[in-house]
Amino acid sequence: MATLLVIEDEPDLAKNMARYFRQLHHKVEIAYDGPSGIRAAQRLMPDVAIVDYQLPGLDGLEVIRALHRNDEQVRTVMVSGHANVPIAVDVMKAGTFDLLTKPVALATLKAVVNRALADSASRAGADYWPRHPTDSSALEELVGDSAAMQALREQVRAIAAHEPAGPLAPPPPILIQGETGCGKRLVARACHQAGPRASAALVEFKCGTLAPHLAEAELFGYGKGAMADATARKLGLIETADGGTLLLNEIDELNIDLQAGLLRLLEQQRVRRLGALQDRRVNVRVIATTRHDLEALVQAGRFRSDLLYRLGALQIHIPPLRSRGDDVWQLAQHFAALSARRYGKPTPQLDASAEAALRQHSWPGNVRELRNLIERVALMCQGQRISSTDLALTPQPAAILLPDAALPAMLTRQEELERSHLIRALEQTGWNVARAARLLDISRDTMRYRMEKHGLVRPPEDPEP
Repeated sequence: MATLLVIEDEPDLAKNMARYFRQLHHKVEIAYDGPSGIRAAQRLMPDVAIVDYQLPGLDGLEVIRALHRNDEQVRTVMVSGHANVPIAVDVMKAGTFDLLTKPVALATLKAVVNRALADSASRAGADYWPRHPTDSSALEELVGDSAAMQALREQVRAIAAHEPAGPLAPPPPILIQGETGCGKRLVARACHQAGPRASAALVEFKCGTLAPHLAEAELFGYGKGAMADATARKLGLIETADGGTLLLNEIDELNIDLQAGLLRLLEQQRVRRLGALQDRRVNVRVIATTRHDLEALVQAGRFRSDLLYRLGALQIHIPPLRSRGDDVWQLAQHFAALSARRYGKPTPQLDASAEAALRQHSWPGNVRELRNLIERVALMCQGQRISSTDLALTPQPAAILLPDAALPAMLTRQEELERSHLIRALEQTGWNVARAARLLDISRDTMRYRMEKHGLVRPPEDPEP
């Protein structure tokens, strides 16, 4: 679902191209001469421009140079009835993605346009967040033979097997809920890799890492001139994930204003860049993760109820490690073998005392806590065996389950604690944001976002006496 511009002075050919690509669900506009093509590109900001070599008013080479000056991200395809080696050299120097000779088959033109779109998306993805490589073993990485894990794997397979077919059939979002460290990102990746989108991009965004205006630019992208430093247009993560999956980690951290844009994406599969006048259609599956009770956040006024209802179409609840029985022992051995391979050491054996200690621990940090513990012990272990002494697990109090009515008050208390930690770090560093961020082990952008969220500004200095 891209925006194409056909600049061609032969009306029948131009209309045939436009009709063909519209049938493929692209948005297409036609210009019949060079100057009007440049004006159309400035207004439309197309993803790909198909340009004839010989045009009235301005030749195709000058048009292509003007298109690239206007928009560094546009991909241009030259079509010429008089292609030769000198022309090909000039065309490539002008920055054209490909050169085709008339008469050109529409199927050939489609293949070139698809390659141009893929090239644009891959470069945009590199500017944002790294894509995960295709990995068919993601489902098998959900280690555990407990009834809960077997049911979880079957649920992932069922969701992947029933994704709607066709570019205009929006896939329902998936909401993954579970405690910290239980493997929500791993389950999200398994949902992506087990389905028909496995070969496409899985683009991740952690919702609480950026201030709202920066998060909006990252997700939705922006047009040239939309902001003070926007010298060129930039694809957002949503468009980068077109045809694939957008993973929104910690959806509960998404600003309430941005939640409206996400709801529109889920309902209409459309996105509008900042500063743009037109929507763009995308085909994206959204997977959201959270460790919080979103209904409690709705009651606290921090999450949209309509977005919660839309996200709740498909829900996956990941069980905590303490409820998975023998999975603790199986995972511990799995992580021991992985760590040994990583560090080039023999696989250590966990003895009976280690097994007893692992089973008795309550694992408040879930699988992440277990993995980090086993990796550290396997690395430091001098012998071939790991005992309870090596694990050095301290007894943990039983988890306290709060009634639902207490959750909004608990969330308010968490906000108060976070604010006090921020103030303490800022005061200790003389309100130096970078140093305070290092003290709290967070990024400077996250620190600024948290300060803005809590309305923290540096107090005015006392005037000199």
